[in-house]
Amino acid sequence: MESTTSFSQNKDDEYEKFIKRMNPPRVVVDNDYCKNATVVQVDSANKHGILLEVVQVLTDLNLIITKAYISSDGGWFMDVFNVTDQTGNKITDEEVLDYIQKSLGPDSCFTSSVRRSVGVKPSMDHTSIELIGTDRPGLLSEVSAVLTDLRCNVVNAEVWTHNTRAAAVMQVTDEETRGAITDPERLSMIKQLLCNVLKGSNISREVKTVVSHGITHTERRLHQLMFADRDYERPANEALDEKQRPEVNVVNWNDRDYSVVTIRCKDRPKLLFDTVCTLTDMQYVVFHGHVDAEGPEAYQEYCIRHIDGSPLNSVPERERLIHCLEAAIERRVSEGLKLELCTTDRVGLLSDVTRIFRENSLSVTRAEVTTRAGKAVNTFYVREASGYPVDAKIIDSIRQEIGQTILQVKGSLEEVSQSPQESPTRFLFGSFFKSRSFCNFGLVKSYS
Repeated sequence: MESTTSFSQNKDDEYEKFIKRMNPPRVVVDNDYCKNATVVQVDSANKHGILLEVVQVLTDLNLIITKAYISSDGGWFMDVFNVTDQTGNKITDEEVLDYIQKSLGPDSCFTSSVRRSVGVKPSMDHTSIELIGTDRPGLLSEVSAVLTDLRCNVVNAEVWTHNTRAAAVMQVTDEETRGAITDPERLSMIKQLLCNVLKGSNISREVKTVVSHGITHTERRLHQLMFADRDYERPANEALDEKQRPEVNVVNWNDRDYSVVTIRCKDRPKLLFDTVCTLTDMQYVVFHGHVDAEGPEAYQEYCIRHIDGSPLNSVPERERLIHCLEAAIERRVSEGLKLELCTTDRVGLLSDVTRIFRENSLSVTRAEVTTRAGKAVNTFYVREASGYPVDAKIIDSIRQEIGQTILQVKGSLEEVSQSPQESPTRFLFGSFFKSRSFCNFGLVKSYS
């Protein structure tokens, strides 16, 4: 059976390579056609997941997608994106432009960017740890303390929380070798002790710890972990703030056998990635789509079907999709004060910093930990464990203990009590194609 499966997979791979050779992807990057954005057009043979792969490449470069036109009816895929850098300007960096061409062009396999991947060189450099469990104050501090005691250094990590659940993908190295941890007994011990930490809450829900050496895309994996953990299910008695919730609707368009998904919400970076990731992992195919995110509010519209070609068949299925898309949008929204730490990396740094937060009654609502060239660059969102606004005196005290120049406050304390904030990463860590104005993409420019 194993050899038959292997033969079938190899046959599928060869067929895909053949199709690619016959119909190589074409990528055009144009800085002249649109006044205020760089236009990226991708034409390729169609396959499930190709839209996510293209969006993933662009978002991994921290580009802002302000408009998008999507069409993949039949065997061909065509996408047009208006993109800018983080400051709203056109992309002029030749290295970035060349990367887009190589990542999406005929010489690529649409492999995802390694900038946001975990375990890129798994056999030598890092060990990947995935965590999912019930959220509670101090959880990140406890997890990082256990890893420090086990002589593990956290070099990269991203932590998301939503609807009482917490998920993390962490990249760790051995304290002595600075490489991946390969000893099976030690890996088993790490897994067991982290599971014990996650089970520390009295809430009876499943916890999960996975230690591996595989390559994974951090943010997509976090979406998958939380989706599998059903973080989209809300308690029946939960009071919802309708003003804060994204507006998501799903209706069937019977004339074309499509289901039409429309989304309106406050715009933020990587919103398109979050929604497309969810649709893809739920086995839906986007046949047509329109995205407009030039103002403070983002509008997305997708014509979708199941991967087998059928539209959504029932009201409960449509409601489930709505809840899943709402959750995907909300996961990246963090309440709290944004703090940025930049200092020389060392073993136990994350444990020490989060311990200080915990001892000062602050909960980390979200975290992004990165290490580059021996420097730790970490982002934390913190709030009072009791739920009250963060006290400025507490922040001053923490900064004095850690270092005024090492820990910087981003934003103001007054803003924290007014509205949720967006993170670059809560207790742990209309009518169809309403507006086709893509810098006059009503008729997409024909590139030769």
